[in-house]
Amino acid sequence: MSINLDIRLKRADKVYSEGENISGVLLISSNSDFKHDGITLTVEGCVNLQISSKNIGILEAFYNSVKPIQLVNITCDVCGPSRLPSGLTEIPFQIPLHAKPNRVLYETYHGVYVNISYSIRCEMKRSFLSKDLQRCQQFLVQYKPDSSNCPQLPLKNNRKPITFELSPAKLTTGASGAPDFLLSGHLDTVCCSITKPLKGHITLVRCVAPVRSIELQLVRVETCGCAEGYAREATEIQNLQIGDGDVPQNIPIPIYMVFPRLFTCPTLLTTNFKIEFEINIVVVFDNNHLITNNFPIILVRE
Repeated sequence: MSINLDIRLKRADKVYSEGENISGVLLISSNSDFKHDGITLTVEGCVNLQISSKNIGILEAFYNSVKPIQLVNITCDVCGPSRLPSGLTEIPFQIPLHAKPNRVLYETYHGVYVNISYSIRCEMKRSFLSKDLQRCQQFLVQYKPDSSNCPQLPLKNNRKPITFELSPAKLTTGASGAPDFLLSGHLDTVCCSITKPLKGHITLVRCVAPVRSIELQLVRVETCGCAEGYAREATEIQNLQIGDGDVPQNIPIPIYMVFPRLFTCPTLLTTNFKIEFEINIVVVFDNNHLITNNFPIILVRE
């Protein structure tokens, strides 16, 4: 006898916010009727933290204390023990999405050292002679725009545009061996809406040596730990080449970067972990010399 169990959510994008109802149907198909001992649904959400291997020796005191943070855990009975007929059976369900006491439902985020995920799991219990059936379906959580549950609302204050210049005299590192050059640029803001692109422009004013490439990097900075210590790691999310070859001088090059879903989320600062983001402007010269200018940015949902 073959039994198939599936979870189909009502929303095609599988995106929900705190306080909304997760609704859908359970699809159970079998080539003959069968008996079960009950069907349950469980909604789970947690933050998984991982320490970089290079920090284990340094932060050994708290390495084992970095445990998953459970944000939501809701279990409900769909139906009690009964017999289901052969063919396809559809069982509708609806579960309100609420965080555990003193917890906040952070946005779904897939990082290297911090991972925030949510799932709904269905379990069909059967007799001891038959194997229980399970099916898991992930869904996404995001803040409602300007919601009071959004923990990064105080970060929205800085909306000023950024104007910058880059030259060997202004480099803190990498100045040795760099040719004489002047790079000017503009960013519309460093407090960015996650649903809108990062915009600006950059201009190579002068340079005595050919420029091979100008690149724009998006970097995540993940911090996790506890009272005994913290580990901070920066990893690249994406790299866009905005200038290729011998870049012409005094011609503005537009900056346009879309923030990727899942690998970014609104900037998050908590007691046990932080998720922050930075932009690097990288200039590679023809002699392979590389210089970088870093801009911390704040991502918000509005």
